[in-house]
Amino acid sequence: MYVPAHFAETRPQQLARIIRTHPLGMLVTHDADGLDANHIPFEFDPEAGTHGMLTAHVARANPLWQRCQTGSPVLVVFRGAEGYVSPNWYPSKHETHRQVPTWNYEVVHAHGLLTIRDDERFVRGVVARLTRQHEASEARPWKMSDSTPEFIDGMLRSIVGIEVAITSLIGKRKLSQNREERDRLSAAETLQARGHTELAQSMREAG
Repeated sequence: MYVPAHFAETRPQQLARIIRTHPLGMLVTHDADGLDANHIPFEFDPEAGTHGMLTAHVARANPLWQRCQTGSPVLVVFRGAEGYVSPNWYPSKHETHRQVPTWNYEVVHAHGLLTIRDDERFVRGVVARLTRQHEASEARPWKMSDSTPEFIDGMLRSIVGIEVAITSLIGKRKLSQNREERDRLSAAETLQARGHTELAQSMREAG
């Protein structure tokens, strides 16, 4: 990934925020059949290992877990807030007419080593933690005990666990840091008015 210095994000708390706020990662693998990408919700533990651990599960019918051996290098891409920015939103454009359209975004690339975990106890733990996390905002959070043990056991047998031991995290936050402050803030206000609240907030904080 091309990362100009003014867009580079290295702060661990910001990288973790993007991953946790946008946990649907794109897992990119490479094997004898070439490149492949799977879109999977991940759990992120920044304290595990040197750079953190990503944990998830895939369908047993997905050939990923058989095609990619434990120890395979992989890439997981987490896309955060993003949106189009018109030059018309910059006050300076109307004075100099020397601005062009762009696209602002936040993204984290997690490089790591894959481990296949075809282990019912491991998979049960992954599902339980992901469920607790994503059901937390519900008035009556769903939990596995809402279903019969036989049903849950059958569902768990149909999935396989995976881990990615992170070897490096590369972050990029392209938020108009290379523009005048008045242009960046004006674009942020327009995005806010159009419902892009998260991107607008990140742009306001980027100065």
